[in-house]
Amino acid sequence: MAKLPLNEDAKRIYLRLIRYAKPYWPVFMLGVFGNALFATTDAGFVWFVRNFLKDAFVKPDPRVLFWVPIGAVVLFFLRGVGDFLSTYCAASVGRHVIKTLRGQLFSHYLKLPTTFYDRESAANLLSKLTYNVELLAEASANSITVVIRDTLTVIALIGYLFYLNWRLAAISIILAPVIAWLIRRVNQLFRRYSQRIQDSMGDVTRVAKEGIEGHRLIKLFNAQGYQAQVFESVNERNRRNNMKLILTRALSNPVVQLVASIGLAIVLYVMIRMVLANRLPVQDFFAFLTALLLTTAPLRRVVNVAAPLQQGISAGASIFEILDHQAEVLNAGRPLEHSRGDVEFRHVGFQYGNEKGEVLADISFHVRSGEMIAIVGRSGSGKSTLVGLLARYYEVTTGQILLDGVDVRDYRLADVRRQLSMVSQDVLLFNDTIRANIAFSAPDAPAEAIEAAAAAAHVTEFTGDAPEGLDFVVGDRGSLVSGGQRQRISIARAVLKDAPILILDEATSALDTELERKIQQSLDELMRGRTTFVIAHRLTTIENADRILVLDSGTLVEAGTHAELIARNGHYAALHRLQFNV
Repeated sequence: MAKLPLNEDAKRIYLRLIRYAKPYWPVFMLGVFGNALFATTDAGFVWFVRNFLKDAFVKPDPRVLFWVPIGAVVLFFLRGVGDFLSTYCAASVGRHVIKTLRGQLFSHYLKLPTTFYDRESAANLLSKLTYNVELLAEASANSITVVIRDTLTVIALIGYLFYLNWRLAAISIILAPVIAWLIRRVNQLFRRYSQRIQDSMGDVTRVAKEGIEGHRLIKLFNAQGYQAQVFESVNERNRRNNMKLILTRALSNPVVQLVASIGLAIVLYVMIRMVLANRLPVQDFFAFLTALLLTTAPLRRVVNVAAPLQQGISAGASIFEILDHQAEVLNAGRPLEHSRGDVEFRHVGFQYGNEKGEVLADISFHVRSGEMIAIVGRSGSGKSTLVGLLARYYEVTTGQILLDGVDVRDYRLADVRRQLSMVSQDVLLFNDTIRANIAFSAPDAPAEAIEAAAAAAHVTEFTGDAPEGLDFVVGDRGSLVSGGQRQRISIARAVLKDAPILILDEATSALDTELERKIQQSLDELMRGRTTFVIAHRLTTIENADRILVLDSGTLVEAGTHAELIARNGHYAALHRLQFNV
């Protein structure tokens, strides 16, 4: 029997994949029954040929004229039933497995730490979710159907060969080890090329995604030709890898068939000598030859299925690698229902990696409940990283961040983030209605609360005259609304969440002066009674802050009120003079 040899790693991956099919084992077993029925009909066809020759020509029997046509119809009916059950049941189980895996993978994406996304390309992750998972469908459905059905067919036919003449059958399979070695070698090549194809497909997806999302910038700089060349490069690499796989597949089948034909030639020589010597009946000769020839088709299909099967195993390896990556633990630790908003940084240091050095060093300050703290500094000084540590996008390298006197790492991560709300300069809207984007922070909020939040953020000023109102769909990443409108929707989202700690990262940067005044009034209302961190480049927006923290190269160099820092004539005063040309 021609078997698909897999190394230990491939076996482990495939066995893990098969476990996903366990809940659907009744349907799977029905498919196995269909495979067995299909395989049996091939052996039955050989039996049919042998007895037909004997009863029609060797020892004529008149009843053969009646039973042979009926037998042929019954045989092919059973073959059709087996074919349908094996194909449909395996595909049904396969699609269930793919749906489950795709759902698990996407759910795991949402739980992975920010450090993971810093290293991985979003397009590559998208390619795994779509292309790689789809390859598993081939491995878990079509390929497994072919392997089971055709392996059983070969077993049934070889079994019947031994039944007819065990000596001839033994001669027939003398080259089986050579064929098995060839298939093993082909599988190794298929896995290697499949991995390269999946990597290159990730590059194709990445470049295409960058071109589509950055179409405005590409047009502005007339960079269409350059971007097309970049895509041509990764596209050509993908083509070359696919052609190597196709070349291996195209060569493997003829080589295996050639080796098999050598065995067939030897058997034919021996069989003809036996017939001429009257040691082999003619009906057994034709039955044996038919069975031997019938093994070539399933053997060819088993060889051909090696490519998609190895592609699926390679895809499974890349998917399981992500599923095994440690996700954020959201609900372990001390519960926190509602924070007072008391925040303290104690000698906090942070670095993304040893090769990048420290981003923040020995940062210490205390923010009491309800205070407004402004954070300023030149670009790259660590402002956004500082507030990101509070949300635990990253964990501090040294020191502690305390929330209500307790290290934030001791709380449940989900509870810590429930205490925070953010309005940033980079507003992300989903391709949904304005109402759904506002309610994103509180999916179960009543319609009245959503509308009140929209009014507070002046969203209703631009939705009031539209027929759809808050049910207007904003488009991909909010492309159908202006920058200022996107920012107001983001502010409404924060209003609705009603968290005790508010982070404003250039919250009014996309607004004109008149609208900024209106939004600032809303923000003033939103900040009342809340601990607020404001990251700002426009120093006029933070002059009333309770305290201003000045960062420079990751260190806290100054802290105080606006008046105190101006009087000190240090870093803050220099930034102020630079901005206002004073």
